[in-house]
Formats: sequence, C-alpha cells, structure tokens
Amino acid sequence: MCTLTLAWRVFPDAPVVVAANRDEALGRPSAPPSRIEDDPIVVAPRDLEAGGTWLGYNEHGLLVGITNRWVSGLESERSRGLLVRDALRHETAEDAARYVERAVSDDEYEGFNLVLADAEAAVLFEWDGYLRVRQYEPGVHVVVNVGTDDSFFVPDGRPEIGKRQAENARKVREALSPEPGESSEGWLDRAGAVLGDHEYGVCVHGDGYGTRSSSLIALREEGEVHRFADGPPCETPYRRIESHL
Repeated sequence: MCTLTLAWRVFPDAPVVVAANRDEALGRPSAPPSRIEDDPIVVAPRDLEAGGTWLGYNEHGLLVGITNRWVSGLESERSRGLLVRDALRHETAEDAARYVERAVSDDEYEGFNLVLADAEAAVLFEWDGYLRVRQYEPGVHVVVNVGTDDSFFVPDGRPEIGKRQAENARKVREALSPEPGESSEGWLDRAGAVLGDHEYGVCVHGDGYGTRSSSLIALREEGEVHRFADGPPCETPYRRIESHL
C-alpha cells in the first residue's frame, strides 16, 4: 500500500479512522477483507502470494497498516505483510510496538513505514535498516513511501517520483482536514472521493502496476465501519464489509 491516511482521535465517535490505497503489481493475487484470525479476531485482506496483509484491525480496536519505504540495500528474509499480521495478534498498540522492535532484530525486512493505532496511541515505525519511532499527536496524518506529514526524504533511485509523491501527500492531508461538526462517516465519504481523484495523484495506473484496492475504516465502540473497493477507487465502487467482530 502506498498511501495511508490516519485520522487519530479526531472524531468523538471513532478514535481510529483510516483511508488507504494499496498499490501493487497487477498480477499479484489477493483476497478481499475477511476474518483471517480467531484469537484475537482479525479482519483484513490477504496477500495470497506471501500470506500476509497490508491493513487490518482486531477485536481489541487495534489497527495496523504498512507502506513500502523506498530505500535500497536491504535484504528481505520475510514478507512485510507477515509483520502486519503478527502485530495484529496483540491487544494494544503499545504491545504491538514492542513486538515490532523485537521483530526487526530477529528477521530481515525490506524498508517499510508501519502504523499502529488504537484509542490510546498512534505510532509510526520507519525502517530503513534503522528503526525510527514517531508518536502521532491527535489529527490527520498521511503516510507514503517517502515519509509522512512534513517529514519526507528524496529516494536515490527515483528522486522526481519521490518529490511528486511527497507533494501529493501534502495535498491529501490538506484536503482531508476535518470540517466543523463532521462525523467519521462523513469524513470517510470525502476521503474516498479524494483517493479516487487523479488531481491528488494517489490513484495510480501504470504498466503492470497500480492501485489495486482502497479501504475506508472507522473503529467505533458501537461497531466498525468498513468499506472496500476491490480495484482503483476512481472506477470501483466501495462496498460495505459486514462486521466479523
């Protein structure tokens, strides 16, 4: 996934709200969101090639999502999607964070940006051979392959694309600033439109690669809201995912 927008502790009815596009090779097989773990219950789509996931949540209100981080020189022994799946087996963002810190010592992973969020904490791990930790404040945050919010880097192999992606992230964050009195579902409606609007540059169409799906999620005490577009959101309608919790 290449664009993850987190609204954390912005809406009284939902502490964790996410709108995200997943960019991937068009031929890589995947399955739409379903219940993939039972103890705890985890709801997530699946990468059918490596067995992991890129975005999911569990019955305790923990959400975990990942994007690639465009760095070179890292060997990969293990899929980053399995790291997400393992993190979702924990009860809290704090517990999952301790797991991630151990995991990068035990196995080798390619570069990633990993978001952990529940009602109490929102954490971003940035891995490029060194593990950096950022504690998010309440607000709207955008994570892409080259960083987050106003902290971006220029990747060596694709500097122009990296600069463009950072600018797109800034535009998305500005567009999705909460409006007065807005509910989490109202924000998700706007977020879905932004993710599919090519003016913002985060719905990608390329040769053999592009935006494969889009997710809109709000974790609320009275039950989650989960909508999923199984294709690029510019041309694929979101459908509601029935609760599996």
